[in-house]
Amino acid sequence: MSEDTPKDPKPPETFTQNVQFSQVSARVPEKVAHGVHASAVLVLNGPNEFIVDFLQQMVHPPKVASRVVMNPQTLASFIRTLEENMGMFENKFGPPTPLPGPPPGAKPTPIDEVYNQLKLPDEMLGGTYSNAVMITHSPSDFVFDFLATFYPRSVVGSRVFMSAQQVPSFLNTMKRAFQQFIDNQNQQSGEGHNPHRIPPPGTN
Repeated sequence: MSEDTPKDPKPPETFTQNVQFSQVSARVPEKVAHGVHASAVLVLNGPNEFIVDFLQQMVHPPKVASRVVMNPQTLASFIRTLEENMGMFENKFGPPTPLPGPPPGAKPTPIDEVYNQLKLPDEMLGGTYSNAVMITHSPSDFVFDFLATFYPRSVVGSRVFMSAQQVPSFLNTMKRAFQQFIDNQNQQSGEGHNPHRIPPPGTN
C-alpha cells in the first residue's frame, strides 16, 4: 500500500492594495507616554526631509531629548496647525509672555559648534519618523504628539512638552526653515518655478 506523497504548500501570493482608514485614535507606547520636556529646538532641512531636534538645555551637557523626522508636506501642515492652535490659545488666555531675546549684536553659533556641544545618543541619530502631529495645550504648556499614521493603527512615536512661552519662537524657527527650503527649490529650478514645489503654509 503506497502512501500519498505530500504536496508542496502553495507559496504565499504577494499583492498590493490601496488602503484608506480614518484617523480616530493612536496607540501610545508605554515608553513614549510620559513624554519629554524641551526648552529649545533646532530645525535642519535636507532635500527631502526636515529634522526637528528638541533640546534640554538645563542639563550638562545639553542634550537632544527627541529627534523627529518629517517630510516637507508634513512640516507645512504642522506649521498651519500650530498657527491655528496659537490663535486659539491667545483668544482664550492671551499672548504668552515673550522670552528674553539674544543680546544686541550677538551672532548665531555655527551649527557644527552647536552639535559639538550637544549630547546626541547613537540610538537617536535616525530619529522618529512622523507624518502627522496632534497638538493640545493648557494655559501654560503645549503637547505635541508626533504620529506615524500607517495601517492598521496609528502610533505616537514621540511626545514633547513645551512651555507656551517657547512656542512662538518654535513656530518662527519652523517658518524660517521652510522658507529656506522653498528658496532652495526655486533656486534649483533655475527660473524660480518648480512644478513639484510644495506651497508655503498659508497659501492655496
